[in-house]
Amino acid sequence: MIKRTLPLLIGLSVCSVALAQDPPVTTQSQTTTTQTTTTASTWSTEPPAGALSEEAIKTAVANAGYKEVKDLEFKDGVWRSEARGGNKQWVKIAVGPETGRVYVSDAPSKLNEDEVKAKLATAGYEKVHDVEYEHGLWSADASTHSGAAVDLLVDPTDGSVVAKSRD
Repeated sequence: MIKRTLPLLIGLSVCSVALAQDPPVTTQSQTTTTQTTTTASTWSTEPPAGALSEEAIKTAVANAGYKEVKDLEFKDGVWRSEARGGNKQWVKIAVGPETGRVYVSDAPSKLNEDEVKAKLATAGYEKVHDVEYEHGLWSADASTHSGAAVDLLVDPTDGSVVAKSRD
């Protein structure tokens, strides 16, 4: 019986060693698809019709108490710049293109998000969402009565629309 079991045990030993080894590695090609969504800015690079001239904007900034203005450019619906006041500190500002009102980036808002939404609804905007306070102005996405999507910049004091652009 030992003569018959010995070859069987040897065969099982060899077989178990062969089965215990890792299978050969096969390389597989894997394709990954990434979808990128790019949102194009719809804000005009030029002030709207009826907007104040660049010189009038500089005058409005000076009337707000700022002595120096640098890097004044029309961007994202408003004039943006850095200005230095009587305390000699530079601050980032935005200026309403039609009103000349100056908004300091780090100034607190007198309105909260719900009040801004209510003011925009009263002004006739619908589906107001993505309301955020940044850079001295409230920004919001909304729809007009006709259903056109718009981006809005809103005054943090009275909730009036400072600038609007088609979304």
